Amino acid sequence: MDTMLEIAKRVDAFMMERSPVHDTMRRLAKALDDLEIPFAIAGAMAANAHGHRRTTADVDVLMRRDDLMRFKDCWLGRGWVDLFEGSKGFKDVMNGVKVDVLIVGDFPGDGKAKPVSFPEPESVREVRDESLPYLNLRTLLELKIASGMTAAHRPRDLDDAIQLIRINALREDYAEQLNPFVREKFAELWRAAQVSEDY
Repeated sequence: MDTMLEIAKRVDAFMMERSPVHDTMRRLAKALDDLEIPFAIAGAMAANAHGHRRTTADVDVLMRRDDLMRFKDCWLGRGWVDLFEGSKGFKDVMNGVKVDVLIVGDFPGDGKAKPVSFPEPESVREVRDESLPYLNLRTLLELKIASGMTAAHRPRDLDDAIQLIRINALREDYAEQLNPFVREKFAELWRAAQVSEDY
């Protein structure tokens, strides 16, 4: 069992962007760039890039299904391994970090058809720190909210949205930029974000 000191060291390394997760993200970005595969970093690492600082144990990346196959054909057995045969995800052997792949055209949350789906990475990414392409804030919020709305086991997605709203000082009318499917939920989360945590 990890001691409090070991946990604190891991959190500190993450916040200093020197964690195994950060190393995996950079290695993955280079491997994808070398193959000229369009992608965008998603999930918690994208939330971090937009100011919501929290730790995570894996890397989420948005790409097309055929590009995932191309990556695997080139890199499996060369520092990366499949989670299981036919898996969308894979693992960085060097760091022991899992990579979850969000496939263009699939649906967030429960995976069932809905008005919000994973978009093409070229249309929703923005280059931020270290020249890495992350999901833009609007898309990240849409996906997080749609996921939390349709998957009861993913409440963290809704909390991430609240924190992103708060940290980025988004106005209530930001909802107008979002897919209509998530606007009402955004308004609810926006109201929650206005509640002060000072007790």
